[in-house]
Amino acid sequence: MDNQKNNQIAKNELANRLFFRLYQCANMLHKTGSRALEDEGLTTQQWAVLGALSRPQVQEGMSVGDLARYLMVSRQNLSGLISRMERDGHVAIVPDARDRRSRIVQMTEAGQCVWSELAAPKIQQYYEFLLEDFSINDLTHTLHYLLKMLDGMVKLDQQWQQDRPDAGDGE
Repeated sequence: MDNQKNNQIAKNELANRLFFRLYQCANMLHKTGSRALEDEGLTTQQWAVLGALSRPQVQEGMSVGDLARYLMVSRQNLSGLISRMERDGHVAIVPDARDRRSRIVQMTEAGQCVWSELAAPKIQQYYEFLLEDFSINDLTHTLHYLLKMLDGMVKLDQQWQQDRPDAGDGE
């Protein structure tokens, strides 16, 4: 029993260190990622939106709800970001051709230019610098474990949503 208790203590200590490092990484991603794209006037959040909208399977755009779910943010948080990006000419909000009551977020021609010609090369340099000491195997394992953690967080979020349906996430 002592061995099991010691293992649990060690696991809890490692978990605390792991989540603290994730927190630090998220903060540094925001700081250094925004700095990498400051000449283009983009933040890491705008980078994520443009990246999501640049995928071939969503060339026609995405609903705000779908974009929020894809980025795992609330519609409320996303709407202010989308408004600023619309003001800056990177995205446009247009009626959905299939359902005129729905609205679609699309990358504009100017947004596509900023994304593909200005931001993407700098993002590639950013990745290369940060990951220069990572092997393909390191990257594969890191991605695998991050996806496992993300899956656990999604399951926990769904559990909380079921337990408190009135709480919602701002959608």
